[in-house]
Amino acid sequence: MAKVRVYELARELGVESKDLLDRVHELGIEAKTASSSLEETDADLVRLAYAEERAPVVEEPVAEEPPPPAEVQIVSVPAGITVAGFAEALGVTATEVVQVLMARGVLAGAGQAMLYEHLEAVGEHFGAIVEAEEPPPPPPPTPVIAPVVRPVYEDDPADLVPRPPVVTVMGHVDHGKTTLLDAIRQTNVVAGEHGGITQHIGAYQVRAGSNLVTFIDTPGHEAFTAMRARGADVTDIVVLVVAADDGVMPQTVEAISHAKAAGVKLVVAINKMDLPTADPTQVRSMLTEHGVVVEELGGDVPSVEVSASIGKGIDSLLEIIDLIAQLEDFRANPNAPGSGVTIETQLDQGMGPLATVIVERGTLRTGDAVVAGGVAGRVRAMMDHTGNRLAEAAPSTPVLVMGWDDVPTAGDAFEVAVSDRDARTQASQRFDQLREQQLTVPTAMERLQIRLEQLRSEDEAELRLIVKADTHGSLEAIRESISKIKREGGRIEIVHGAVGGINENDVKLADVTDAIIVGFNVRPDAKSRKAGENQAVEIRTYRIIYELLDEIEQMLVGRLAPEEVESILGSAEIRAVFKVPRIGAVAGCYVTEGEMARGARVRLLRDGIVIHDGKIGSLRRFKDDVRSVAAGFECGIGIEGYSDVKEGDIIESYAIREVLRE
Repeated sequence: MAKVRVYELARELGVESKDLLDRVHELGIEAKTASSSLEETDADLVRLAYAEERAPVVEEPVAEEPPPPAEVQIVSVPAGITVAGFAEALGVTATEVVQVLMARGVLAGAGQAMLYEHLEAVGEHFGAIVEAEEPPPPPPPTPVIAPVVRPVYEDDPADLVPRPPVVTVMGHVDHGKTTLLDAIRQTNVVAGEHGGITQHIGAYQVRAGSNLVTFIDTPGHEAFTAMRARGADVTDIVVLVVAADDGVMPQTVEAISHAKAAGVKLVVAINKMDLPTADPTQVRSMLTEHGVVVEELGGDVPSVEVSASIGKGIDSLLEIIDLIAQLEDFRANPNAPGSGVTIETQLDQGMGPLATVIVERGTLRTGDAVVAGGVAGRVRAMMDHTGNRLAEAAPSTPVLVMGWDDVPTAGDAFEVAVSDRDARTQASQRFDQLREQQLTVPTAMERLQIRLEQLRSEDEAELRLIVKADTHGSLEAIRESISKIKREGGRIEIVHGAVGGINENDVKLADVTDAIIVGFNVRPDAKSRKAGENQAVEIRTYRIIYELLDEIEQMLVGRLAPEEVESILGSAEIRAVFKVPRIGAVAGCYVTEGEMARGARVRLLRDGIVIHDGKIGSLRRFKDDVRSVAAGFECGIGIEGYSDVKEGDIIESYAIREVLRE
């Protein structure tokens, strides 16, 4: 059996020979020096002893008590809580909540309401259990209060006598509407005993041959439609003024649509014929593109070439108006109590509340008790446009009336009451009714639902549209496609169609005609959007033409179930453009409403037309990157992958959320 010397074993175990000899002796093994030899079994015993010494001491594990469970935060929040309020309830910042919402595809500012379906998930993200009140059920459709309806009188035909026509002048800005009215008034005014014009009362009468014509001295379709919105369809004839050197312009098209919607007779006055660039033939040709075919081209709309600045053609225009009046045979009963429309009101320091009225039926006399809307009064004095006092005013006569308790509203109907007490009682009842109407105005969606219900239930239903598009090609394509949408017992009428953004005049016309505004690649500006909300006018915009046509087809059969609802988060006006190396163009903006957030979806609008749709790639204030910028502050905005921005453009931030189909 092999033997092992002590020093060899010491080297193997990594210890000193002397120390190893001591251990050998402790184990009872005989060895005198480091050169002594050990039996293999004794060497194994030594090795085992050293192995036990060097083995790590393993302590028995001590069972630890499990940590107490973390306390779960339970948060109770009311229905409709804002993002900022929800963040405060969770003990986090509003920015953190907004970031979580953005990760879930929802863009919401700190002041916006939290959607009920996101409360639980966002709370869980921050380790909280959210107990939220159920959102209240949607309120039932607001009942539509019957408007103050003007009384309808039925007169015996034997009592009706001819009356002067009432004329309103419309047209594009700078085409000479006011100049034409001044020329008519100065050369053909019906002078009183004192002669001349001493009082501006908003309307006047001129002589056309042996007959009278009443002109409303508030030119423009805005005033015309504002009066119609209050139920005042006082105009019989509209004179459309078109400049011979300029032709049909956007406001000309609007005026045509407003006149057609009112169903009044139209006369075209081609103005500025004294200019060398005048081209009346071109004007007549352009009018046919908008459904106005003049007599010279085989239509039924008379046209007259005039020059308001030098008085040329004024007599011919009046003759045409007089001829239309004779053919239409405008009549009224002068023997009834007076009634009509207020067209202008004011508060004079010396004379008190004043109202210019046009008598439509009966005769208004000094001393009559009158009521207009929610205002009563007694006629203390009446004056015509020459300043002469009148004792009575027959149908179609414009007069300035003194003696009102308060200033009436322009466009309100007036009528003679039996007594002062009766006038005040009627005024009080109408005031309460008008106030109730204002408190129960339906929203645009409620008004749309009412219209859809009518389309479903009525045998002969009509859907009225106002169509705005980004180009003439798009507009004509939409017109043609809409004309092909048919339904038995239903039809579509395009009240107005034009190129450009949706403006306030479109909203006014839609309100009067009960139409829906449809925009293709165009947007309403902030004022138009606000006007639409105030007047409950539905404005729908599209980027894809087949979606537009599909929804119109659904509307015609009384169905409309949008899958997506868009909300405007904010808008900013570009006031400067900066070129940044390696980045491109950055827009220096002023946030006009809402807020702009980095990563939000945006549109770039130029003159109301959508130029680009994308996302905010960068958002900075001074030199700092920020997540959002509120209204009233300046910032730099970079649109992701797009740099063709210009001063005056509008950046509109929006979010789209899905809703269930009904």
